[in-house]
Amino acid sequence: MMTRKAMINICCVATTPSKYPPPPPLTLTPRQSLESAAIYGVIESAADIIERWNTETNTFAKVTSMFYENKQEAMVFIERVKDLQKTMDVLVSEDPNSERLLRAHKLMQIAMKRLQKEFYQILSMNRAYLDPESVSTRSSLTSARSSYSDFPEDIEDLDTIIELEEVSSNVMTDLRSIAECMIGSGYAKECLSIYKSIRKSIIDEGIYRLEVEKTSTGKVKKMSWEVMELKIRSWLKAVKVSMETLFKGEKILCDHVFESSDAIRESCFSDISRDGALLLFGFPEIIATKTCKKNSPPEKVFRLLDMYTAIAGNWQAIESIFSFDSISVVRSLALKSLISLSESIRSLLVEFESGIQKDSSKVVVPGGGVHPLTISVMDHLSLLADYSNVLVDILAGSPPPDRSLLPESYFNVSESDDSPSSELTIRFAWLILVLLCKIDRKSIHYKDFSVQYLFLTNNLQHVVSRARSSNLKNLLGEDWITRHFAKMRQFAGSYKRLAWGPVVATLPENRTVEMTPEEVKERFEKFSESFENAYAKHSVCVVADPNLRDEIRVSIARKLVPIYREFYNTRGSVILAGAGGARNLSSVVRFTPEDIENYLSDLFTEKGSSGNSSASSPSSCRSGQSMS
Repeated sequence: MMTRKAMINICCVATTPSKYPPPPPLTLTPRQSLESAAIYGVIESAADIIERWNTETNTFAKVTSMFYENKQEAMVFIERVKDLQKTMDVLVSEDPNSERLLRAHKLMQIAMKRLQKEFYQILSMNRAYLDPESVSTRSSLTSARSSYSDFPEDIEDLDTIIELEEVSSNVMTDLRSIAECMIGSGYAKECLSIYKSIRKSIIDEGIYRLEVEKTSTGKVKKMSWEVMELKIRSWLKAVKVSMETLFKGEKILCDHVFESSDAIRESCFSDISRDGALLLFGFPEIIATKTCKKNSPPEKVFRLLDMYTAIAGNWQAIESIFSFDSISVVRSLALKSLISLSESIRSLLVEFESGIQKDSSKVVVPGGGVHPLTISVMDHLSLLADYSNVLVDILAGSPPPDRSLLPESYFNVSESDDSPSSELTIRFAWLILVLLCKIDRKSIHYKDFSVQYLFLTNNLQHVVSRARSSNLKNLLGEDWITRHFAKMRQFAGSYKRLAWGPVVATLPENRTVEMTPEEVKERFEKFSESFENAYAKHSVCVVADPNLRDEIRVSIARKLVPIYREFYNTRGSVILAGAGGARNLSSVVRFTPEDIENYLSDLFTEKGSSGNSSASSPSSCRSGQSMS
């Protein structure tokens, strides 16, 4: 028998005031109980509104939406169906074969068919308000609405924001009301079927529009790097959109609509998102396998680092969105892709170092300029430094360079510092040392020792300049830069001493010593010949950096011009007073001090050729020695 509490609840429901006509009065016989009257009232009250929206008997109901036409009536419909379900639960326990239960069951089928139609229509007709981007940015819109309150002139934008948020919220609430009613009435399967079919198509379409497609390992192996790079760039955009809007928005919507059941929420979201997510996070592993081959272009590492950064940067979101056990396969695949990317990146870095060491290029840069190897390596390292945060994780656990191979005090890292950041510093410093020693060996292709030092000066200056202007500065430290800058100055000093010291040496050290006209003439001739030879040799030399160029010019001029000017002014009169006079002076003294200044000011701007004989040079790595 029905409990007294249940009977009172149903009586209350049946007698609740409503704008709808109450069920017809009952003529109770003495045997009819109060609870029978209550049950009858609930069934008939439900029947009144359910039949009115019966798609089989009402043409208007068949072509329109109850929630769109009359929202208040739709909510009453939901409440009457809930009451009907409660009554059916009572009748089942009382008499499973009663006619009233049969009638209630038929009404419930009509109601569920109606709600299925409503559920489908709301999902289909409100895609603009239910797309993942709109749903995922509702909180952002709320924040924007708060900020717009300070700007009355933007009232139109404010109205738009409020309207979008309100419509989206109302639609989601309607869906939840229908879902809870259908699930509570035992029609969860039908509800989920509609929801999954529509929302999965949203995810699949979104993935397709983001140009993420199924790619096999065999297909990737046949791709050119240019095509592969385009696909990687598309994938990077897809990850950003997917995690910030597509999957995030879908998770929010699913959680809201099926808030009443954790199991249903998990099943629903897992089925909707699994295929698209697996397609998205399976791509990096395939690419990593392809780029792991030897002799791959060094620049490939940056695309792999971009993919690693995209996954690692979204890891918290991945764990949050795909938190259900039933979809743990997505988390596992994302982690597997991270591991594969790490392995490929480490492999490419090893190949990069090996490429520097094995470089056998015989290119002799005209004028002792910056070697292409220096430019390419420093460009590569400067870009790598931008990924220092993820490189710390990627390189963790892999053996670092042997510190004993590095010159003492090469950079300011203590021997006891084994932190990941210091290990990364060692790796970058080691790669630069490998480059500098390689450049040192390439300097022997210049037959003139002075040009060898100018070549080392130019290349070390380029290394220091790139380090100072990039994130390498943060990795290597100011002390490292200061030491290498000082070494570059030493190289420049060696160049000036070897190239222009002999010219200065042609002038007398003791300026007060008496000299015969013949001795003065000989000095002028030696100076002129020495300067001409030096200028002819070094006019084809280049200094790429304008500041360094000016510094070397000024330094040479300060050393040479004052001494020559004094000699010219004090000794030129001796030539002038001798036989031949001014004619003799012009034939012996071929340069005025101003001529010397003008010639020196033109140095290092013209490019030319330099010899490439294998003249001997210091056998040790001069770049390496400087760092000790």
